[in-house]
Amino acid sequence: MNKIKICIVINNRANYARIKSVIENLKKKKKVDLKIILGASAILEKFGKLEKTLSNDKIKIHHKINSIIEGETPLTMAKSTGLAVIEISSIFADLKPDVVVTIADRFETMATAVAASYMNIILAHTQGGEITGSIDESVRHAITKLSHIHFASSKIAYKNIIQLGEDKKNVFLTGCPSLDLAKKFPKKIDDNLLKKYNGVGKKFNLKEKYIVVMQHPVTTEYGDGFKQINETIKAVSKLNFPTIWLWPNVDAGSDEVSKGLRIYREKNIDSKIFFIKNFTAEDYLSVIYNCSCLIGNSSSAIREGGFLGVPAVNIGTRQTGREVGKNIINVDYDEKKILKAIDKQLRRNKKFASSKIYGDGNAGKYIASILSNLNIKNVSIQKKLSFKKIK
Repeated sequence: MNKIKICIVINNRANYARIKSVIENLKKKKKVDLKIILGASAILEKFGKLEKTLSNDKIKIHHKINSIIEGETPLTMAKSTGLAVIEISSIFADLKPDVVVTIADRFETMATAVAASYMNIILAHTQGGEITGSIDESVRHAITKLSHIHFASSKIAYKNIIQLGEDKKNVFLTGCPSLDLAKKFPKKIDDNLLKKYNGVGKKFNLKEKYIVVMQHPVTTEYGDGFKQINETIKAVSKLNFPTIWLWPNVDAGSDEVSKGLRIYREKNIDSKIFFIKNFTAEDYLSVIYNCSCLIGNSSSAIREGGFLGVPAVNIGTRQTGREVGKNIINVDYDEKKILKAIDKQLRRNKKFASSKIYGDGNAGKYIASILSNLNIKNVSIQKKLSFKKIK
């Protein structure tokens, strides 16, 4: 039996949560030869190294890519993208995959898409068609135009992909695989969960009420990250509430955000904030499900948080235009507005109804079925616009 060789590229901690259920389902398919590439910030200790996590999940890593250039500036971001294209194209030449799966909208994802496209490899893309802020918006749509197979997370995203000129027969409304994990993780949290992780600050018992903060840099607002994070820091510190604060991602401006966190941490050693790099996907879900409020600018507040009904405050422009459920309050980079929004969510003291915008928690099985049954001979590498021309 000829197997279809499918290669999945994981480049950061969020990537893994949003493709894990697909991997688990593909591993069950006898006609699939699955290859996993781990690269970019996913292999760096600074950003929550994932090798041990994948090993614990019994997922074999076939290749690793070192492509991140230190600095976290627009220049290093562009150079890291170029280096990733060079590195991953060599791996593709070695593996000779039939299909490459790339995830979402980041600069590392762009590198995967460019390399696969120029090497005439079928490219499948998750989370295309969504509207957001930052450079992610442009990157996501560019990857859609390079991709042959599309797995949309929402109804609007599905329509947007088709409106971008993609052939309807290659666009599938699957939902987001991250919700598959959110559907089945144990709701009861281990009170001593924090003891499993290295972090900085005072660990607390998770029986207490607590909040979670995760705020990333906004690439298109490079230079403002230090000021932006300080508005959030001032608001959270005034609450004097037990807090888990996750470190920012590798995007341009990460050093500015990290600098603000380090300065606060060093001057306030007795604060109630525990700083941590990363959780496993399941532990992260437990942490946010049981928190009183999720704060920052991560899409996880909108996707997983919305599905779980977690009260959340979204700060700034990084998620501008993204479809959101009733659990979200949007605010500007302003201490008073952030504090007011958090206070409103804390006073609510209960969860919102589950949002099904991004699916029902069965995406992994659906995507794996489509990929494993794909007749690659029927997928044209030569792409064409499929919408009607305006006269």
